Amino acid sequence: MTEVTIYHNPSCGTSRNTLAMIRNSGVEPRVVEYLKTPPSRAELADLVRRMGVPVREVVREKGTPYAELGLGDPSVTDDQLLDAMAAHPILINRPIVVTPLGVRLCRPSEKVLEILPDPQQGEFTKEDGQVVVGADGKPVPGTSV
Repeated sequence: MTEVTIYHNPSCGTSRNTLAMIRNSGVEPRVVEYLKTPPSRAELADLVRRMGVPVREVVREKGTPYAELGLGDPSVTDDQLLDAMAAHPILINRPIVVTPLGVRLCRPSEKVLEILPDPQQGEFTKEDGQVVVGADGKPVPGTSV
């Protein structure tokens, strides 16, 4: 069985769509509701490193204390951003998915298809009605994969 972990927020449509696409590949992932069980600062730093993206790319602005904490200031360091995310998990952008093929911030949700080891097992339609995987289990042309 393929091991997949999703750092998930059930209130987020993108996160719900990503989780559903993982399940559509026949895998039941380890679901970490990161607002209830946040990753440690070290785990978070490791996830960002493995994604190969700047720390700032993983910081969520909308609906968070981002502005109040002054995190938009370009002089804020990566260490300070990681400290803020560890102290305020709502600042962690979601969903983050870990598979044997890599780690991705899955925004848009179809990004998960890049790292799922197992193919989709049929059509997948996002909550908004957008079909992103056809009946053949392949991404529909024009999706963000």
